[in-house]
Amino acid sequence: MLLSRTLLKRHTVLPGFDLALGFALLYLGLIVLLPLSAVFLKTFTLSWASFWDTVSSPRVVASYQLTFGASLAAALINAVFGLLVAWVLVRYHFPFKRVVDALVDLPFALPTAVAGIALTALYAENGWIGSWLPFKVAFTPTGVFVALTFIGLPFVVRTVQPVLEDLQKELEEAAATLGASRGQTFRLVILPTLTPALLTGFALAFARALGEYGSVIFIAGNMPMVSEITPLLIITKLEQYDYAGATAIAVVMLTIAFVLLLGINMIQSWARQRQGR
Repeated sequence: MLLSRTLLKRHTVLPGFDLALGFALLYLGLIVLLPLSAVFLKTFTLSWASFWDTVSSPRVVASYQLTFGASLAAALINAVFGLLVAWVLVRYHFPFKRVVDALVDLPFALPTAVAGIALTALYAENGWIGSWLPFKVAFTPTGVFVALTFIGLPFVVRTVQPVLEDLQKELEEAAATLGASRGQTFRLVILPTLTPALLTGFALAFARALGEYGSVIFIAGNMPMVSEITPLLIITKLEQYDYAGATAIAVVMLTIAFVLLLGINMIQSWARQRQGR
């Protein structure tokens, strides 16, 4: 038994656990932890009173509400329609399917500034779409929501699509044989299998939307207390050489986003454990 374990360790494809863990932690520290620690260290140069005044001013709080609210709403919409798009691409055959599949990745490749200009041109009051709408989209919080929905859709589609492709159709056929309706089959057989991937796509779309800047500033209008996002406030403070104030707002954004993503990951883990049972 000891000999077999020794041979297994020698002939393993991957490096030893200690070495792999060391390189992983080193890479993570250099790429992620070191820059984030610099943000916190710069914030610590502020007194508590100055920090609180900076992060709790009415203008900053309004930007928090818009950024997190629009990001959450956009991620929820993308979770629903991203699942629908992935379902159509996997389960149906239709003309120009490859073109539609490639269009899903367009927000990945398109520069965010170009996306913002294009969305503004479309949804402005004299734009192709905005001129037909009974309400104003461009230069309002609704425009922020539209931009965040645009950039977040591919994350959900590309996360759910492989799971749908690997889903065994025999399970659906068995459920239908046992008398389950289409709705029951989707709710009891398909959706539990897709839930972990759907939560992952939702988390990725939400995280991407929180830090989005380029596509939003053109269509938002950037009016303080109305359509001003938090990343824009951070850029504004950096342009004013208020580095400590910018990092203070960034720390609040980072902390709230980490807590929310941690909660989503815990729910995802629970869903996978429940699925395994």
